[in-house]
Amino acid sequence: MSKLEITLKRSVIGRSEGQKATVQTLGLKKIHQSVVREDTPVVRGMINKVSHLVDVKEV
Repeated sequence: MSKLEITLKRSVIGRSEGQKATVQTLGLKKIHQSVVREDTPVVRGMINKVSHLVDVKEV
């Protein structure tokens, strides 16, 4: 299974509670922080919800 590198590119200040919770669930806390996650449908759904805040690369 492939992996995804997810980087927080924009701040969550002023965003909805759902978007803030999604970013936190992905493991992101600070701008420009990156995490590596398995490419699963659950993770893809979370990325789609906050796609305007994150940058995603396949690893």
